[in-house]
Amino acid sequence: MAEREQLDKAVADFIWNIVEIHSQLEEIHKSWAEMLGITESQWLILMAIDELDEGRGVSGIGVANKLRIHPAFVTNQTKKLEKMDLLTRVTSPDDARFLQISLTQKARAEITNLTNRRQALNSTMFGGLDEEALHYLNRRLTSIAKNSRVASQILNIGIL
Repeated sequence: MAEREQLDKAVADFIWNIVEIHSQLEEIHKSWAEMLGITESQWLILMAIDELDEGRGVSGIGVANKLRIHPAFVTNQTKKLEKMDLLTRVTSPDDARFLQISLTQKARAEITNLTNRRQALNSTMFGGLDEEALHYLNRRLTSIAKNSRVASQILNIGIL
């Protein structure tokens, strides 16, 4: 097999592996969400807030950027999550036009209740990879993600 064909095959295999991983992660997220009685999108919003919040809350735009979704969708879903007492939305002290979103104690307790199961699942998914290997993989995936955004922009403006 020619060198170019081997590279094309390796790229295709990588892409299909990512598609498979994405599909499995969606199923996992749906399961976690069902355990809390929420949607997969709402689960991801809670997870983004949990990760991004450094004690002052998170902006809806910050959550939207993390999840690569429209801010209006975040606003709509966070209102629903607030009614379920899973998060609070408070006017930002820095700019009254924005809200700071935080998890409630109820949400934190629900997430904590799932911790052991989530850790066991992570051990299954990443079995055989130590911390160094995961850091290496994450650096490579970050580079691929950045390059894929550039490639998408190039495709969208019609250069290729």
